[in-house]
Amino acid sequence: MKSVPLSPFEETPGLLYFARMLDKIRLHAREELREDFQANLGKGFDGRCTNYLRVSYEDLTKRTLAGGTNEEILQWCFATGRALNENDIFIWNMYLRKAGWNDGVSATLANRKKESGLAHRDDIQTMLEYFEVDEGRKP
Repeated sequence: MKSVPLSPFEETPGLLYFARMLDKIRLHAREELREDFQANLGKGFDGRCTNYLRVSYEDLTKRTLAGGTNEEILQWCFATGRALNENDIFIWNMYLRKAGWNDGVSATLANRKKESGLAHRDDIQTMLEYFEVDEGRKP
């Protein structure tokens, strides 16, 4: 059975989303990632995260599949791209927590909600909230 990735709220030393991105890479390599996630691998938040870390998605994929913990792979990103300090992590996390709420991602969120039959759910105001509901972690 194909799977959805980890919650975007899973943290890797304080950093949101990173564990989810690595989980998608691993699931895809094992052919266990649900099909609707595959077209966007390396795009969207994956692309924003790798850009923020200044590493290529292709290189991150190779490093992830070579093995290691999420923490070890994040340290590789810091050494290969750029290290993030507490403020950088805070900025990334705040961006993610609000993405889709009155910003450039709002139209994408509205489309995703409509496609998923969730357009009536006014309580879903951000992409991360949408992921939680759409992937079955929240009602």
